[in-house]
Amino acid sequence: MLTFFCSHFDAIAQEEAEIFTAKNSIFVELGGNSIYYSVNYNRILLQKDKLKISGSAGFSVFKQSGGSQSSNISPFWSPMLPLEISTFWGKSNHHLEIGTGLTFYASRALVFNPDAANNFQQDKSLEAILPLRIGYRYQKPEGGFFFRVGYTPGFNLFLSSEDSPKFHPLWGGISLGKSF
Repeated sequence: MLTFFCSHFDAIAQEEAEIFTAKNSIFVELGGNSIYYSVNYNRILLQKDKLKISGSAGFSVFKQSGGSQSSNISPFWSPMLPLEISTFWGKSNHHLEIGTGLTFYASRALVFNPDAANNFQQDKSLEAILPLRIGYRYQKPEGGFFFRVGYTPGFNLFLSSEDSPKFHPLWGGISLGKSF
């Protein structure tokens, strides 16, 4: 009798545990980890019952101004590389998603240098943002339409200077794409 109940509950648990056969996603995110927009690839790395862990990488470019009108620095296109690890939990197509990552970007500024011939020099650096994510993720286990929306505050880490990280509490993002 005990064996019957144990095997019955084991069968129910296996029915509820969904396996995502569509482990890959390609999507465009507006806002979110790369501030403006990005094109991303995401892969589910680990599945355990209702819990999934995924990693993503993306690419974006944005136009940085050259500074004041009187400076000789022209605007330039700065590449961004958003990387993220997230976990999502839920049943069927609807999930709670929590994650973090690092978004790297190139920066350029005009810096005053009294020892230089013209007193101003360009300062080029690699910077990073540490985004956080909590949101809703719609993804079918068998693939198809992919959607997520999230609250994504972040810390600007200022890698090239001794400035303290700056927290940006009011930010979010929306993602649309396809899982396969």
